[in-house]
Amino acid sequence: MGCSGSKENEAAKQIRKPKPWKHSEPITRAQLVQMRDEFWDTAPHYGGQKEIWDALRAAAESDISLAQAIVDSAGIIVQAPDLTICYDERGAKYELPKYVLSEPTNLIRDN
Repeated sequence: MGCSGSKENEAAKQIRKPKPWKHSEPITRAQLVQMRDEFWDTAPHYGGQKEIWDALRAAAESDISLAQAIVDSAGIIVQAPDLTICYDERGAKYELPKYVLSEPTNLIRDN
């Protein structure tokens, strides 16, 4: 299938963390973790393939270089470089909220 090393056109976008964002109200890390868990639990029910959701979760929870490798190996097409909008090879759309990708600027640091 084509020449090796020509995946540039597909996944040309370099992944980066979302721009700084603020939650509607200050939240603790525990609340953030709970929101993330709820999202990952419910997201697959709205469509898409479970293995793509699993790869996106792994990417969201990794540092950028590892996230790039995960996304590339899963064949995920990154529409928005911060991973908020992705597609799989079948064209199914995956939307990720910023809160699963980075922390809000108004996260309450619990000591």
